[in-house]
Amino acid sequence: MSAACVRWLLSHAAKTASSGGPLLWTAASRPTPLSVKLCSFVGSWSRSFSTEVSDAEKTPSAKKKKQNTSAHASISNVGRKIPHREIQVISESGENLGTMHRAEVIKIMDQKSLKLVLLSENEEPPVYQLMSGKQIHEEQLRQREKNKTKAPPPQVKELTFSLGIAPHDLSTKLKQAESWLEKKHHVRMTVRGGRAEPAVPLDAALEQMVEQMDVMVGFVSKPKVIKDGRAAMCVLRPPSAKELSQKERNQTEEKKAPNATSEVLSSTAEESTKQ
Repeated sequence: MSAACVRWLLSHAAKTASSGGPLLWTAASRPTPLSVKLCSFVGSWSRSFSTEVSDAEKTPSAKKKKQNTSAHASISNVGRKIPHREIQVISESGENLGTMHRAEVIKIMDQKSLKLVLLSENEEPPVYQLMSGKQIHEEQLRQREKNKTKAPPPQVKELTFSLGIAPHDLSTKLKQAESWLEKKHHVRMTVRGGRAEPAVPLDAALEQMVEQMDVMVGFVSKPKVIKDGRAAMCVLRPPSAKELSQKERNQTEEKKAPNATSEVLSSTAEESTKQ
């Protein structure tokens, strides 16, 4: 029972005694509903400020395990604080030294003035390599150059027009596509057909439009009919180095062909003159 209820009972008993009423409670002298509500409110109020810890709070939450990284983005020196007790060691020359205790590895590092680099943490035991400062620097430079050579994924630009587009508008759109291709972007071209049946298949019409471009292009996706024959689509890309070199060879051969023909004609004319 709370202290407030005890005080209320004592005061009620004192008033009853002073007024000459019975000290024992009767049905009429029992606490009124308002008093009962007061006692229950005080009890709940005192419980709300209780400092007891619930079972859920007593149980600590499980710690999340750190995820092992499969590969390190850069080569770096681990130092003398090796996190693993037993590790597999590769020497600075690439020789496998087998599994060693980290104390032994630290001795070798001190004796040869080498550094320790983590190669693979997912192996059991983890694989480390002893490297000199120069080797670490050279490996970091190689990784930087390798990351530079990775080309980002190309952006895909979109052009959509109808089959009955005006020649001037078509020329403008094709020039826009050429500028995107020069920036190494891909271009998705979509041509929509009209209500009437086209005289030329939409995929053939789109291919003819692509042939009007002034630059050489390659296809990620060749012209094909889509949307139940109501449109045609293709995806263009910049030509590869192999395609460009092949084009140059073809142009060189085409230039040589007229010269060879003229030489044959001139030699034939000379023989006829001699006769």
